[in-house]
Amino acid sequence: MATQQSTGSTLTRAWANTALPTLGAILAVALWWLVTVALHIDPFFVPSPADVLDAFMRDPGFMMNETWVTFSRVLIGFGIAVAGGLLIAVLLAASWTVERMTMPLLAAINAVPKVALAPLLLVWMGFGNSPKIVMVVLVSFFPVIVSTMAGLTSTPADLRELGRSLSASWWQTFVKVRLPWALPQIFVGIKVATPLAIIGAVIGEVVSPDHGLGSVIVGSGSSADTPLAFAALVLLAITGVVLFYLIVAIERLLVPWAAAIAS
Repeated sequence: MATQQSTGSTLTRAWANTALPTLGAILAVALWWLVTVALHIDPFFVPSPADVLDAFMRDPGFMMNETWVTFSRVLIGFGIAVAGGLLIAVLLAASWTVERMTMPLLAAINAVPKVALAPLLLVWMGFGNSPKIVMVVLVSFFPVIVSTMAGLTSTPADLRELGRSLSASWWQTFVKVRLPWALPQIFVGIKVATPLAIIGAVIGEVVSPDHGLGSVIVGSGSSADTPLAFAALVLLAITGVVLFYLIVAIERLLVPWAAAIAS
């Protein structure tokens, strides 16, 4: 009986995690297709899925190469943003004085429109990958800082008291108590930052269109090739989904107990 229940639970999770998202994507594409056909929308304004597929198939190698360029920039910038955000959050959570001194500055930096910084990054760093990667970092690091600080500062007092009663050092309390408690909140911020990282890469590529899907969108606008622009947008969406579920997989690997508590 227990084996049957476990098998049924596994099948239910597989259906919820794989089949339902796939079904939702299929229904969304079908609705998109139906709207363009039923309303006789000109492909110049909103192309149908078939038009987008045709645009992609004109040169799939080129489109996949541009996708990889954008994805690599996102991965590098996102990795720097997560690592830097975690480090800054730990330093802020360790000192009340440093937090009060630094948080207004971080909030002010985050409030600056990143599109306005893109031309300045070109002046400071020139063309190439560097300004795009920095744009990814600037757009995506703040949610990581905020969520990590929220998790680290929300450790229950009784758990801290338990650490002190066991004569644990600050570092031992941090590693064994505060960090595990904060991990679910940290992953919330990382998942929030995931789409922001892609937005940051596209901003950089639109301002300085050399390679990447952002440059494809700029080029399609110049040639009035709307289906090609939609093809790039679809690839960006797929990139976002892949990165998001990669983070989800890492979360389930590192914090399996959080999912068990939530269910």
